[in-house]
Amino acid sequence: MVRPPVPGWSHLKSSGLSLLAKQIWGTLRSHLLRPARWCSQVPCAQRRRNDALHPVWKGPASVPGGTRQSPINIRWRDSVYDPQLKPLGVSYNAEACLYVWNTGYLFQVEFDDSTEGSGISGGPLENHYRLKQFHFHWGAVNEWGSEHMVDNHAYPAELHLVHWNTVKYQNYTDAVMGADGLAVVGVFLKLGARHEALQELVAVLPDIKHKDMRAALGPFQPSCLLPACQDYWTYPGSLTTPPLSESVTWIIHKKPIEVAQDQLAAFRSLLFSVPGEEEKTMVNNYRPLQPLMNRKVRSSFQATHKRARL
Repeated sequence: MVRPPVPGWSHLKSSGLSLLAKQIWGTLRSHLLRPARWCSQVPCAQRRRNDALHPVWKGPASVPGGTRQSPINIRWRDSVYDPQLKPLGVSYNAEACLYVWNTGYLFQVEFDDSTEGSGISGGPLENHYRLKQFHFHWGAVNEWGSEHMVDNHAYPAELHLVHWNTVKYQNYTDAVMGADGLAVVGVFLKLGARHEALQELVAVLPDIKHKDMRAALGPFQPSCLLPACQDYWTYPGSLTTPPLSESVTWIIHKKPIEVAQDQLAAFRSLLFSVPGEEEKTMVNNYRPLQPLMNRKVRSSFQATHKRARL
């Protein structure tokens, strides 16, 4: 490639500049000659992600007001290390797993939450929170799909395990609308090796292809979907589906789990529609990012200045 001359360079070469000045000019010259990038990768990916939004987020429901809405873009440099944050205590009862169903927006695994003993405690939580259900959000392609982002990076999918505060509330319905009512554990999914535990769930997805279909599942141990690394971010937020109530303590795992391409393809084989309706592929079921506003994102780990892509 023939590069055009940079105006003023010949004059600078003959002007007797100091070595330092020439080094500075050389650095500047290399930037001037670098081909322009009209569309950097991150903004373009975000624009395509926003263009692919589910119709529910293009109407009035997308602007509920409030000061602690979710999801958010987690920024490493802005998160605050809190040495008081201990590892999250997790104890799930596989026998409490009831069934998996197609909600018409995502697929969800329901648990019997009528008895104590299956849930989380510790970490940023003051009380015990009982597991109610878990579900996933995903995109049409691997470039996006997660609801939360980390330094503007989206993952293909995101798992949410939803728990309610059994100390303060009598039932899940009351907890949804109450202060400190819910705790949601978020786990990112990235493309990689096959996840053998997830495959048990993937295998039943053909049985719930259409909206409102359900299939028996269980026993199933949800802790097998958590990463080995216990590092996490936490912040006060909201549900990411209606009623969008601001009752959630979010606990987002730093490390993702790996899943295979065909496992993500199984997610994308589901439909938003009921039998007999025009088929609408179940993809891009994530809510757009919400402003952080005056909230603080705390981390249970100390961030390094130089980090590898997770």
